[in-house]
Amino acid sequence: MLESILGKRRNRSRVGARQTGTMPWLVSGDRVLASLEVASSARRRARGLLGRDALEGALWLPRTRSVHTVGMRFAIDVAYCDAEGRVLAIVTMRPWRLGRPRLRARSVVEAQAGNLQRWGVTAGSTLEVQE
Repeated sequence: MLESILGKRRNRSRVGARQTGTMPWLVSGDRVLASLEVASSARRRARGLLGRDALEGALWLPRTRSVHTVGMRFAIDVAYCDAEGRVLAIVTMRPWRLGRPRLRARSVVEAQAGNLQRWGVTAGSTLEVQE
């Protein structure tokens, strides 16, 4: 079913893997959760969501163990993921907060506050990137 929605062959990888392509999607199991932006460079990871008023979809930050919301204009949900894409913890952060580092985390997925719960993502869920 997912293949017919996207109209192309599946190309999946765990959230912790390097991605290429033009339109990645955040998926869990066979469910497409959201469109996904990938912050693949150090500069893009440092910028994150700064300067935005909202986020449609989600932002994946590979090679990240902690985040902050200093300078942010809105609250975000943060899912800390291990190397297999398994969600270790989820926190909601209001603007101007510093997040606690998660030593086992290898990547982070950020979404507007409330979206991860709405999408059914919980600790233990496995997130993947599909192109």
